[in-house]
Amino acid sequence: MRWLAGGIVSTVLSDLGSGRRSLTHEALDELPADKVVEHIRSELVATGTLPQRDEQMVRLERLVNDLVTSHTTAEKRKILHGYATWYLLRRPRRRSRGNDITHTQLTVVRQHLRAAVHLLNWIEALSLILATCRQADLERWVTSDDIRHRREAGHFVRWVLAQKIARDLSFPAVRWNGPSQAMDDEARWATARRLLHDDTLKYEDRLAGLLLLLYAQWPAEISRLTVDHIEETDRAVRLRLSAAPSTLPTAVLARPLGIDVTAAVKWQRAVAGD
Repeated sequence: MRWLAGGIVSTVLSDLGSGRRSLTHEALDELPADKVVEHIRSELVATGTLPQRDEQMVRLERLVNDLVTSHTTAEKRKILHGYATWYLLRRPRRRSRGNDITHTQLTVVRQHLRAAVHLLNWIEALSLILATCRQADLERWVTSDDIRHRREAGHFVRWVLAQKIARDLSFPAVRWNGPSQAMDDEARWATARRLLHDDTLKYEDRLAGLLLLLYAQWPAEISRLTVDHIEETDRAVRLRLSAAPSTLPTAVLARPLGIDVTAAVKWQRAVAGD
């Protein structure tokens, strides 16, 4: 009730109810982009009042528009618009196959776009343009101390070469052998069941995989777990993955897997070199 009576919440809902603001996504987009407005939108979508849409893609398109229009030269705006529209945005749309893109995909595209902006700004500071930039200039940027997003910039350089915007440049690619799209729910549960029941897999891999799949823990975080993160009693085993410890359900406990919890965490601790 306190949240409903708050300043912007009360104003937005009053405007929507009275008809002063249209009950559409576009009308909400006109409001300042903050968490309160996004929560109101999510509640309206959850109740079926507004149709569902890919919010991550909308944020991404807004970011692209803001970054492109912020540049003063028409040439840079044209290059960034082409790179963002026909390469960066096209890839997640194709890979998502009609599903909403993920926050990770949004982050990756944002990093790639900022890498292109950073490189273009550096070239402009040398009074150069892409057409006159040479390999020696690119290598000077790659080895500079203030470089950001070096790997992501490689995608931009290779796109520029493919579009014949620049010549005499080379930025080798590192082949990606990871997944080409987000894992769907069925695949996630199938993998979790295998980790729970497949005795042919190493027990430490099974435990680490379950923490990743069921508790959304990054591999780097899992490798830093120690025995201090475990609270074991006669009735439950709790794992401190955040401020509040999580009680592990029976299916995820180490004992049904034939593992000793402390031994598994010690193994992870050894991997981290702790």
